[in-house]
Amino acid sequence: MPQSVIRSCRFVSRVLAAVTAVVGLIAVFLALTVATDGAGSGFAAWSATIGIAVATALWRGRRRSWPGRLAPFLPVLVAAALTLSVCVPSAPTTRRYPTALPFVTAEHWKLSTGSRVAVYHYPPARGGPRHRVPLVYLNGGPVRGISVRDHRFLQRLAGEGHDVFAYEQAGGGRSHLLPMDQYSITRSVRDLNAFVDRLGRGRVDVLGFSSGAVVLTNALADPGTAARLHRAIIAEPGPMDGPTARAAGHEGRPTARAIAPPMTGPRSTHTPRYAVAFGLMRLGLLTPDTGLVGQAEGDNAFTAADLGSDTAAGYCAQDAHRIPVEDTAQNFSFSAAASLRVQQTIKNSPSLAPRLRRSRTSAMLMIAECSSQVRQWQTAVLAADLAIRRTQYMPGVGHHIWNGLDDNDQRAAAVITAFLQDKPAPLPDYPTRSDIPAFLRDHR
Repeated sequence: MPQSVIRSCRFVSRVLAAVTAVVGLIAVFLALTVATDGAGSGFAAWSATIGIAVATALWRGRRRSWPGRLAPFLPVLVAAALTLSVCVPSAPTTRRYPTALPFVTAEHWKLSTGSRVAVYHYPPARGGPRHRVPLVYLNGGPVRGISVRDHRFLQRLAGEGHDVFAYEQAGGGRSHLLPMDQYSITRSVRDLNAFVDRLGRGRVDVLGFSSGAVVLTNALADPGTAARLHRAIIAEPGPMDGPTARAAGHEGRPTARAIAPPMTGPRSTHTPRYAVAFGLMRLGLLTPDTGLVGQAEGDNAFTAADLGSDTAAGYCAQDAHRIPVEDTAQNFSFSAAASLRVQQTIKNSPSLAPRLRRSRTSAMLMIAECSSQVRQWQTAVLAADLAIRRTQYMPGVGHHIWNGLDDNDQRAAAVITAFLQDKPAPLPDYPTRSDIPAFLRDHR
C-alpha cells in the first residue's frame, strides 16, 4: 500500500478520534448540566467536564515525547470553547421590559396577592351604547405579554360599548416577575380575584383566551372568585386540570403548522446557550428555575421567531401564506420557564369537574374550526360546566380566533357582544353537551 494512502488513513483516523472525543466531552457536559440543574450558569458542569478532560489528556500523553503530549489537549480546547458558549450570557440578566405602546398607557397595580401587574384600559366609545358591566380580558401564554393584535381587538370591543380592562399576568409583558416557585394556576386564579377587588366595580364579565381560558375555568370552580364574575367567555381553552391534560385526543381541522413559511427574525434558539436551556427545559430535563439561565435573562432572550410553528398552528391551513404579524419585536414578551411552571401545576392538579359542575356563572364556550387545541380539552369543559349556556363553533378560523384576516375580528366581536348582552347568538349553539360524542367521532 502506498505511503500516501497509509498517511491519509492515519490522518482520517486521528480526526475521527478527535471528533469523537469532542462529542463525548459535550455529552458529558450536557449530562452534568442536567445532573446539577445548570448550577452556576452551567459553570459547575463545565468545570467538572474540563477537569475530567484535562486529567484524561495528561494520562494519555504521559508516555509521549514533546510535542506529542500536547495532541490530546486539542479536543479538550475545542470542547472547552464549545461548552463555554453555553455558560456565558448573551442577553441582559436583569429584566428589560417592553417599551411603551403608543396607543394605550400601561398602569401598574399592586395586587393584594403581592403581584405587580401591568393594566390596560379601553373605555367604551363615546356616543354609542355603553354596557354597565366591565369586561376583563385574560390573554394566553400562560406567561406572555398581550400582543398588539389582541390590543387592537380589545379596542374593537371598546368600540362596541364595552368598558374593557386587561392585565398581563405576573411575569408576562410589563408585569413584574415572581419567584419561580410562585407561578401556578392557583396563583393565577388568586390574582384574578385580587384584580377584580382592586378594580372595585362589582361583578365583571371575563373573556379568557387559550391559557387565559384555563385560568377562567379554574376561577369558575372556585366559589370565592366565581362570586365576582357576572358572565364568562371561555375561548379556545387548554387543559383545565391533570386528568384533562393526560387525555388522548385529536385537534380540529388542519392548521398551517407544517405548511406556513418559516418565521423570520432572530431566534434565541440559534444561540447555543438558549438552545440548550430551552431545549432541556422543554424535555423536562431542566427545571423551570434552573440555574443555567435565570428567569429575567430567558425572558429577554426569547423572541417571537422562537415560537415558530406554534404561531402557524393558530391559523387554518388555507391561511398559511398570509399569516399576519401578531406583534412587534418591541412589544413581544414570553417567559418560557414560567409558562412551563404554570403548565406543570395544571398537569399535577386534581380533577376540576366536581367543583366546576357547581358553577352558576353564565358562560359561553368559543371553539375554532382549525383549532390546534385538543378537542377533548374543550369538550371536557363543556361536559363539566353545566352553566355553559351556548357554544359557538367559529368556522374558518384557527386557534387565534380574532386575527385581523377578512371579517374574523368582526365575527368574533359579534359573538362576544351578543352573549354579554343576552341577545340571540349569531351562530348555531353547537356543539351542545349531547353533541359531544358525534362532534368527537366526526373529528370536527
